[in-house]
Amino acid sequence: MRIIFMGTPDFAVPALEALHAAGHEIVCAYTQPPRPAGRGKKLQPSPVQAAAERLGIEVRHPVSLKNTEEQERFAALEANVAVVAAYGLILPQAILDAPKHGCLNIHASILPRWRGAAPIHRAVMAGDDVTGITIMQMEAGLDTGPMLAKATTPVDRKTTGELTAELAELGARLMLETLGKLNGVRAESQDDAQASYAPKIDKAEARIDWSKPAEEIERLARGLAPFPGAWFELEGTNGLERVKLLRAELAAGSGAPGEVLDEDFSIACGSGAIRPLRLQRAGKPAMDRAEFLRGRPLTKGTILP
Repeated sequence: MRIIFMGTPDFAVPALEALHAAGHEIVCAYTQPPRPAGRGKKLQPSPVQAAAERLGIEVRHPVSLKNTEEQERFAALEANVAVVAAYGLILPQAILDAPKHGCLNIHASILPRWRGAAPIHRAVMAGDDVTGITIMQMEAGLDTGPMLAKATTPVDRKTTGELTAELAELGARLMLETLGKLNGVRAESQDDAQASYAPKIDKAEARIDWSKPAEEIERLARGLAPFPGAWFELEGTNGLERVKLLRAELAAGSGAPGEVLDEDFSIACGSGAIRPLRLQRAGKPAMDRAEFLRGRPLTKGTILP
């Protein structure tokens, strides 16, 4: 098939590579423009741009697809289908209609649950037992289009980062299967009454509130790992220091919210307690609890802000 690929982050790369390896003709890859990154703030191409260039695929990164000129350039590619995976731009109706089979999206949830920008984060933070991939025919609404295929995976104790990598591979396989039987796929409408939404993570959500239940804080840590990272503060030599909590486990004990209960860094919550497993100090690499405590021992009875 003649395919236009539209994606930006690492999540989209396995699908691009799988489509190319399967022999489909990727006529162009659309992605977000290069962004400043690193200490030097040099422009860095997106992961999809880097992968596409490595595969010899033409890359386009328009700032918008709303103008007529860009829409005509898109239509001129005469694609059978556009495959979309975390692209990051709204697709106008003219773009949705241009390919023969329209635009198919790899969405990282079991629709209609978790429509929106952060479905993996929200599934973990909500304590969902299962998540997965939905291949969806795109339309003007926010992730409201007919569903062509689904695949599931257990959440278990995975972080958002771990689930993202797993779902990226699952989405690539499911898209290949869907394209292989596209003419015979029976679309299933979504039940809007069952829909839930996954808004983009707000910075304020990342700060840990120790008055919350331990189970909720443990899920928050996994749900925001590795980025943006749930965080708390510790008193340091130069004032309060921000520390990211990347993984934790439930622990025994109780006390005032934020109270350090023992030398092993168990922390009392609104109900129950947690014990950090992996942490990251500002400007430092992530480390396990034992390594963290060697460099920053904590006294029983310390109250975290």
